[in-house]
Amino acid sequence: MSNTKEVYITKQGLEELEKELNYLKLERRPDVINALKEARALGDLSENAEYDSARADQAEVEGRIAELEAMLDHAVVISEVSTDKVSIGNTVTLKYVEDGDTEEYSIVGIKEADPFSNKISNESPIAKAIMGFSVGKVVSVESPNGKYDVEIVHIA
Repeated sequence: MSNTKEVYITKQGLEELEKELNYLKLERRPDVINALKEARALGDLSENAEYDSARADQAEVEGRIAELEAMLDHAVVISEVSTDKVSIGNTVTLKYVEDGDTEEYSIVGIKEADPFSNKISNESPIAKAIMGFSVGKVVSVESPNGKYDVEIVHIA
């Protein structure tokens, strides 16, 4: 029995993972193999920096391929989302009760999270707090920086 967790991902995230996997398999892997062949042709492998570098690149590429394949094997694609209650795949507008500022976040699986693009993981404190609630609800968020309240203004 595998202890690998399900990976929640949106359709867009799935497409990005598949694109990266294809790039690694069809472009990067052949480049690394060629670099290994060229480095081997230089002779003594015990003192061959090019060979060591190519082996390190190979390990990195093969590791990433294995990681992506495992993610895809355990992917749960979020395709249709309701706008009645917050869930993975929604874009949510929140109002911070303390100062009235609003912010829009896309709730995505952990592998797609990108805070700089306002894509937050379903496992983040704010997403955990608002999951399952509807527009108009004020929710308390427990975060490492302290507790604060947000109001769910819009769900798309």
